[in-house]
Amino acid sequence: MEHDHNHMEHMGHQMNGSAVSTPDPHAHHHPTALPAHSHGGGMMMDMTFHFSYKNVPLLFSGLVINTPGEMAGAFVAVFFLAMFYEGLKIARESLLRKSQVSIRYNSMPVPGPNGTVLMETHKTVGQQMVSFPHIFQTVLHIIQVVISYFLMLIFMTYNAYLCIAVAAGAGMGYFFFSWKKAVVVDITEHCH
Repeated sequence: MEHDHNHMEHMGHQMNGSAVSTPDPHAHHHPTALPAHSHGGGMMMDMTFHFSYKNVPLLFSGLVINTPGEMAGAFVAVFFLAMFYEGLKIARESLLRKSQVSIRYNSMPVPGPNGTVLMETHKTVGQQMVSFPHIFQTVLHIIQVVISYFLMLIFMTYNAYLCIAVAAGAGMGYFFFSWKKAVVVDITEHCH
């Protein structure tokens, strides 16, 4: 019965969207009328896209944008980070193609037209696990994953300026770095 009383008191305090302390030390208060909540830092995080340059957190608690100049600088930095990410993806693909070793060609007969026999050749490519190219690729992969999560978290600030910087930088990076790449459509690539 005491739990019901505390629950009702907890609910009563939240009716106007503000949390008020209750006698229950284990009660966890969240404003219900607000779109987001904060845990300790005192900053509210918007959950809708907005064009703002005041109190915009950028990845770390000490890195907060408060002026138009800081937002312009952040825009440029995020734009180039997204471009670098796209360039890194293409560079890794190129390095992987160059580092492939132990190429084997296997030929096998296949039936051709009018009863003829054609030779079909298959290329098998291998790479050693403990080798400099593979270790280098692993380090580059870690860097690529970290950058991709940074870009995702930046986009999740819902700040439209920063979201535009991520999208425009990724687009420009693809434009500059992917034009030489063979045309292969990867339908599985939707979450970098």
